[in-house]
Amino acid sequence: MNKNNWIHLCIDMQRMFAEDTPWHVPWMQHVSPQIEEIAKHYPQRTVFSRFVPPKRAVDMHGMWRSYYEKWDAMTLERLGREMVDLIPPLKALVPPARVFDKMTYSPWTTGELHRVLAGEGVETVAISGGETDVCVLAAAIGAIDLGYRVILLKDAVCSGADDTHDASLELLGDRFSVQLEILPTEGFLSRA
Repeated sequence: MNKNNWIHLCIDMQRMFAEDTPWHVPWMQHVSPQIEEIAKHYPQRTVFSRFVPPKRAVDMHGMWRSYYEKWDAMTLERLGREMVDLIPPLKALVPPARVFDKMTYSPWTTGELHRVLAGEGVETVAISGGETDVCVLAAAIGAIDLGYRVILLKDAVCSGADDTHDASLELLGDRFSVQLEILPTEGFLSRA
């Protein structure tokens, strides 16, 4: 790995998933130490994405409106804007770590993140965070589509559903093995 052309992309390590909400991800507490280790060693190379719900379901279009009608408790009006914040140990690293907000599963949808990373010459994206079978999956597939080399940090990703977490790791590792590598955090840090 070229030591100058990678970033750590940490997906949605936010209070709304760490705390007692309908979207609580219990495994988040188990992967947080690995994520914190990478982010503390390399805050200038860390990019956090935050999943930002709309204020109200009616603010969305198409199936996103239906989605938030189902998950009305997770709209900003009901949840509170502070719950979008990163968990405190990670929030403390911003800056120099950076934050990109998104309203969809993928951090690539708006094009802003790709424009910034491409402008910096980034070629490799090491992905951590949650959830493996939703936003992490979308981030990995999007990064592959954009031509990045992807490293998925298997002990630094989590989900609220063990079966689909495991299936996502298997899918990514098997079907995308040319473009994506799965590594433990320590293995990645020893190369960084």
